[in-house]
Amino acid sequence: MTMEEQEYKDTYHAINQRRCVFEKAINARRCACVQSARFCLADREGVACKSNAGNEMCTELLDTLRRNARFSLHLKHADGPLPHAKEIRVQVGGMLGLQRLIDPDVDTIDKVDNIYALTKAAFARYERLQGLPLDRIMQAIVSFQGRRKSSRP
Repeated sequence: MTMEEQEYKDTYHAINQRRCVFEKAINARRCACVQSARFCLADREGVACKSNAGNEMCTELLDTLRRNARFSLHLKHADGPLPHAKEIRVQVGGMLGLQRLIDPDVDTIDKVDNIYALTKAAFARYERLQGLPLDRIMQAIVSFQGRRKSSRP
């Protein structure tokens, strides 16, 4: 890691005391959250979470999704953030799958409008994720397609 990159990371952590765990999904413009606060640092965007309780719920949910997606994504370990493309699949695909469970009649099938509300609803309906039908969410993660690579010559 270069000195500039380390300085960026140090400044990022000083500015962003409570990082949004779904930052990649939000920055990919596939998810939004009422508890998120965007900020710019140098030429990059970051996302903070305004809710301690919400951040804890989201962390628990994302950890559960990562652990359960491990086999589907052909990974030996899923103890923390995954490689970028796989993390996007877990974050966005997981939220889209959860949205289909919580609100099957939702209009937008390719975007989540409020991660916080969706996570709260999941915790309420599935007793702190104990009864969460993870097999249905894993199908959404596996089938999720991120951005296609451009076919530039």
